[in-house]
Amino acid sequence: MSKLLKTNPQVIMKNGKPSAVIIDIRDYQEMLKRLEDKEDLAELHKMRKGRLHFRKFSDFLAEHSNAL
Repeated sequence: MSKLLKTNPQVIMKNGKPSAVIIDIRDYQEMLKRLEDKEDLAELHKMRKGRLHFRKFSDFLAEHSNAL
């Protein structure tokens, strides 16, 4: 995590306990991007464990032409 943050986070204390953290917006955006990437990878691994299902392209088009 220390390599991720380019600036030191500022910890906000409430009643002597940490209650919030202020970080640079670029660090926050990078954290969100990495979290989304991690979630996408987890979903991809889950999909790869399942069986693949194939169907004819014409069947797909027929099914989705009604939505147009």
